[in-house]
Amino acid sequence: MSAAGAFAALHDGPAPLLLPNAWDVASALALVAGGHPAVGTTSLGVAAAAGIPDASRAGLAATVDLARSLARLPVPVTVDLADGFADDPAEVAALVVGLPAAGVNLEDGTGGRLVDPALHAAKVAAVAEAAPGVFLNARVDTYWLGEDADLTTTLARARRYVAAGADGVFVPGRLGEAEIAVLTSELPVPVNVLAGAHPLHRLAELGVRRVSTGSLLFRAALDAAVAVAARLRDGEAAPPATPYAEVEARTAAYGG
Repeated sequence: MSAAGAFAALHDGPAPLLLPNAWDVASALALVAGGHPAVGTTSLGVAAAAGIPDASRAGLAATVDLARSLARLPVPVTVDLADGFADDPAEVAALVVGLPAAGVNLEDGTGGRLVDPALHAAKVAAVAEAAPGVFLNARVDTYWLGEDADLTTTLARARRYVAAGADGVFVPGRLGEAEIAVLTSELPVPVNVLAGAHPLHRLAELGVRRVSTGSLLFRAALDAAVAVAARLRDGEAAPPATPYAEVEARTAAYGG
């Protein structure tokens, strides 16, 4: 089975796919070592690590570079492409065709605002036609941006993207259980939400098929690094950490 086929199959398992999002090769290798069957990327993590604002299109090169760097992972990789880094559907489709990825995520917000759903549907259709083997997750940013954040608008946008060829729908933001249940019952493709507000077992009961960590792991890693530095500054002992030799061995094996 191809990586794309294996990734698609993970959305139909006995439990929702918990998709951890990496921001570099080291974090991706650590997640694979932790037993995760697939890895995604996080646009915030990739952009912030490069000193680039996430709410812009300046992260294109860093995103493509990371996708290519992760091509040899032994698990499927899905790439967070934000809004596709372009308005032209043909440009977005060409970008996806050139990526060694099992899946991509495309959001219908640009610069902190929702775009015309017709434009996003055109991007989805172009990608679906040009790269039919890639699992295309169409993100609906109504709740995330707090703009038209209601089920009627969200479902209308999502259905439009599904009709255009999306394989899944991602609705990030603060969603109650009742809202999630409506989305999973009304949409004919796997529904993806963010991790955090509801435990995985409850999301399974509500019909969710994919749960993404988004930028959470990256932000938590920043917090952990600052906390360790503070402990050392304050005279405390260093906490346990992955041994240097283990990180080096992972990297050497991956690069070899």
